Amino acid sequence: MAKIITMPRLSDTMTEGTVATWLKKVGDTIKEGDILAEIETDKATMEFEAFDAGTLLYIGIKEGETAAVDSVLAIIGKEGEDYKALLDGKATPAGDAEKKEEPKQEEKPAENKAEEKSEDKPAEEKKAAPAAGLPKGVVVVTMPRLSDTMTEGTVATWLKKEGDVIKEGDILAEIETDKATMEFESFNAGTLLKIGIQEGQTAAVDSLLAIIGPAGTDVSGITGKESAAPATESKSEDKPAEDKKEEVAAAAAPKAEELAKAADGGRIFASPLARKMAEEKGVSLNQVKGSGENGRIVRKDIENYTPQAAQPAQQAAPAQQQAAAPVYVPTGEVATEEVKNNQMRKTIARRLAESKFTAPEYSLTIELDMDNAIASRNTINAVPDTKISFNDMVIKASAMALRKHPQVNTQWKDDVTIYNKHISIGVAVAVEDGLVVPVLKFADNMSLSQIGGAVKDLAGKARNKKLQPAEMDGSTFTVSNLGMFGIQEFTSIINQPNSAILSVGAIIQKPVVKNGQIVVGNTMMVTLTCDHRTVDGATGAQFLQTLRQYIENPVTMLA
Repeated sequence: MAKIITMPRLSDTMTEGTVATWLKKVGDTIKEGDILAEIETDKATMEFEAFDAGTLLYIGIKEGETAAVDSVLAIIGKEGEDYKALLDGKATPAGDAEKKEEPKQEEKPAENKAEEKSEDKPAEEKKAAPAAGLPKGVVVVTMPRLSDTMTEGTVATWLKKEGDVIKEGDILAEIETDKATMEFESFNAGTLLKIGIQEGQTAAVDSLLAIIGPAGTDVSGITGKESAAPATESKSEDKPAEDKKEEVAAAAAPKAEELAKAADGGRIFASPLARKMAEEKGVSLNQVKGSGENGRIVRKDIENYTPQAAQPAQQAAPAQQQAAAPVYVPTGEVATEEVKNNQMRKTIARRLAESKFTAPEYSLTIELDMDNAIASRNTINAVPDTKISFNDMVIKASAMALRKHPQVNTQWKDDVTIYNKHISIGVAVAVEDGLVVPVLKFADNMSLSQIGGAVKDLAGKARNKKLQPAEMDGSTFTVSNLGMFGIQEFTSIINQPNSAILSVGAIIQKPVVKNGQIVVGNTMMVTLTCDHRTVDGATGAQFLQTLRQYIENPVTMLA
């Protein structure tokens, strides 16, 4: 029977999704676990897989289109099946449709399956089984909550297989959350007896992920909340279902092993979609540089991979000229182009609008004498293996000034003002799709060289999309620097829930008056934007006075 596939909720904040790419077309045969499409959420672009087998009969949301969660995404069923009644009748999703059809089926296997899935009795049995006690030494590993907003996770890659010996600290799998792909390590030792969630599959937090215990232990009766239904189905189908799984695993194993070996014998980390695309294009993964977490190869790396990149520049030039040709428009013609807003841009727009229109903000600007800062930086950078930037000095000075002016290190709530006893500085970093703010935790306790190293590392991760959720959470103050672009002065929008943000301009040479004489000096403009609900004008001014003292006399930051 045809089943409706709806737009999934891939993160807790997702209300709508955009189909970035369809990897299947109408009429294609779909297997369980096939990647149907890439869905762009408000946080990331994620692969969406099929949980049903059949033929793709209908696509409800075209590439580039945006639709609300639970909108009809596609319909999967038997080849040639009439699905129009489902759309006309606004039929329920696949699970409900199955339940309505099962009572009408008279074949024995279907009855058995219906009995196993019906009522609440199996759910009670599922809960009762673990209560009876696990075999000695057996540990059930559940889908971890790897971020504060995570409600479900996708197993991107299993690094261990059933039967492998597991040591405490071994990386079991790579798990995709609503924000990033993370390695998940084992906190137990033993043998991997069962894998509950296969590669590419998505399950709720606390679902059965794996079972670890002594080799040879029978764990067929152990199941988790989400995996119970498939377990009972496999029992009713007995050997045919098991044989089918073994055949699929056996067929996939050679390819996985072939793609998982790097030139130096090490393992290559790649998403299932990247592996599939590489296989289709005949690309060897050990020749592709991954831009994902821990060097993991993702779809973008395969798409951007060019085997002929090493050819002389003369050969590449014509191709670049051809690619650039459509940009030019004949003189006198009006031309426009509409580009869909991706989910990151939508989220940035929404959050900045909320900040701009909810926080009564004001800005204060001062000009700093940077002569001493330039001399101090040159002295510090003369030390071997040490290099700091002016932005590092601004971050350090801001952190120390916040310690003296705790009112600026606050957050507004409707009924209370939260005073942060710790100081964590967010550093705004421009990336290809927008803006991210990695956070330096406890920045006031860091030296200038430590700040420099941490900022360089976090900025690199941000541009390569390798930032972990924990590295973007918890800022109490933000610094935004556009000086490297030659911007002399600007005003930033507050990064909620912070109470203030500091905008840093470029250092310029200009005539200044010192000791009654006009001389050439180096100056820099900084602007503090404050939330007037928590920071009054006088408080903001006093903060800038302290900041001036530290930056114009860097030696005072060592006191």
